[in-house]
Amino acid sequence: MVRFIRRDQKQQRLGDRFVAELAHTPKFSLNHTYKYNKPGCKLHDTIKFMNIFVDARWTRTDYHDGISRYTAGVVSGFKDSNIPITIIIHDERQLKLLPTDLPYIVVNNPVSIKEFFLARKLNKLGADVVFSPLQIMGSNGRKYKLILTLQDIIYYRHPKPPTGLPAIIRVIWRLFHAAHWPQRWILNHADHVTTVSKTSRKFIQEMRLTDREIGVIYNASSLDLPQSNEGIVKTKNIIYMGSFMPYKNVEVLIKGLEFLPKDYELHLLSRISPERKIELEKLIPLDARVVFHNGTSDQEYISLLQGALCLATGSTEEGFGLPIVEAQAMGTPVIINDMEIFHEVAADGALFFEANSPQQFAQQVLKLDDPVLLQDLIAKGKRQSDNFAWTKSAQVLYGICEKLCENSK
Repeated sequence: MVRFIRRDQKQQRLGDRFVAELAHTPKFSLNHTYKYNKPGCKLHDTIKFMNIFVDARWTRTDYHDGISRYTAGVVSGFKDSNIPITIIIHDERQLKLLPTDLPYIVVNNPVSIKEFFLARKLNKLGADVVFSPLQIMGSNGRKYKLILTLQDIIYYRHPKPPTGLPAIIRVIWRLFHAAHWPQRWILNHADHVTTVSKTSRKFIQEMRLTDREIGVIYNASSLDLPQSNEGIVKTKNIIYMGSFMPYKNVEVLIKGLEFLPKDYELHLLSRISPERKIELEKLIPLDARVVFHNGTSDQEYISLLQGALCLATGSTEEGFGLPIVEAQAMGTPVIINDMEIFHEVAADGALFFEANSPQQFAQQVLKLDDPVLLQDLIAKGKRQSDNFAWTKSAQVLYGICEKLCENSK
């Protein structure tokens, strides 16, 4: 949070305590220089806080999507780590999905023509570093350090635009992902680039999408998870949480029911279009049970995970795989496609299957009948999920901010 010199460990402890106290002072200001003169410390240090801004303008106003939840998680990590930041929004309704009691500024919508002039405003506010959870942010004339994020490279392999976009935006989307140079041009306008996993970083480097150093700011669960599953009645339910894009390969889970006893039930939790639902219903084996929830609240999601036999996904492309971490943290086994990113996220706390094999998926589900294997899998999953926390991610991001500011001296 600060840039100041400490001469021994005692001074460092005293300084950290002072910083934590200072950040919660009502009249605290990021643009002020403070003199550190505490009892027990011989050195009177000057404390200068970094003025860090987090672009939260992609936060939704109704319910979280992936980017919205990621942004809120990063912000909560900074807050819980007592790292002062200012959040950037374009609509005050976004605040209801963001951590409370943080300073914020209201500026233009990120898709407005005013975006070309945003950097001037942030310059006047004394920004030292600005972090964006996406790669899109106006930076003309900036005097601060800029960190942009490329979440993954899925849309280069699957260029179909997200549903609900206007026709002209869908055309621009396809053209943008038809070549690498537009992305490279955008990312090279930053001082640093981040992504959500080491696997994504490897792919970005292989595609040469930027010359900048790439940091990994892991995703993490934002759910208010219960402390235990005591008293929870377990079912034979298999949970899937995610979109129904073709690369998500929900088909393998549905087809896999053919090789499972009839008391197993597949629950598809996310919102789904009527057209896509009809497509998937045609694949349901005779007498198999599939429940389409068409969206769940966080509490409903937690309750379904607690009582489930496992969480499963046959997705063939991911930048991270957040539901895996959420399930592991709750002690729910995960059965997932055997690919690199899922090994990074789940490690040895999962069972893996080939994405094109419904029968192999079913075989892995049946292994959970072994109580020894089940308890071992749950224990390994819980340990692995501890590696992902928003405070850890925020501290890694702060380290990048600090390094950028130090290098600019």
